[in-house]
Amino acid sequence: MILIPAIDIIEGRCVRLTKGDYATEKVYSHDPVLVAQEMEMLGFRRLHVVDLDGARSKHVVNIDVLRRITSETHLVVDFGGGIKTEDDLQRVFDAGAHMVTLGSIAVTDREKVLSWLHEFGADRIVLGADVRDGFIRINGWKEESSLELLPFLDGYLAEGVRHVLCTDISRDGLLQGPSTELYRTIMQAFPDCQLIASGGVSGIDDIRTLDAAGIPAVVFGKAIYEAKIDLPSLIAEFPQDSTLNFKH
Repeated sequence: MILIPAIDIIEGRCVRLTKGDYATEKVYSHDPVLVAQEMEMLGFRRLHVVDLDGARSKHVVNIDVLRRITSETHLVVDFGGGIKTEDDLQRVFDAGAHMVTLGSIAVTDREKVLSWLHEFGADRIVLGADVRDGFIRINGWKEESSLELLPFLDGYLAEGVRHVLCTDISRDGLLQGPSTELYRTIMQAFPDCQLIASGGVSGIDDIRTLDAAGIPAVVFGKAIYEAKIDLPSLIAEFPQDSTLNFKH
């Protein structure tokens, strides 16, 4: 299983929210680069970076933090939050991101996302599916769309998307366990999907459960920052390699 620590950024700081509510912001570090370096030293090879300022303001904001992380570590970084235009996308890639996670724009401008998919390739595009009560939410999770999760995924996977990051917003930041049944349902519907589960991981047992359910990858953050997981033990049980692509 691919283990992907998350760094969420507001005003250059490493923070976590609960259920995407900006009023619940808790700062864990004033230097996300140091956090990223620590993750690399522990043996992680991937990193999920979220520009929460970007998600809220609808354009990329924390590009300098991304550039520092990619220049000062060897982590394979995927970056999301506020990517709305070709200029945003190119700036993120130019700043060293290996992959981008596209969420809101995938709802509001499907044709643009498909054009980027064909231009940059399926291994550089992650479809962000942030879901609550069965419906996709956008713009920092503040707005509900009319799109149901499985039809939304089907429409993009049929066009060649391979990587999907699905966050159950109702579990995010609560440390109450992930929505394993939701992710199992996705994998049953789309067995070739390279699914990244996100939201609710509270300890190593949750990661074991997701692995046993056949989920290819997991993103987690609060369990790290609240010291709910012994990271050296986790890496020893799930050793990571430095390949960009998911294993088949």
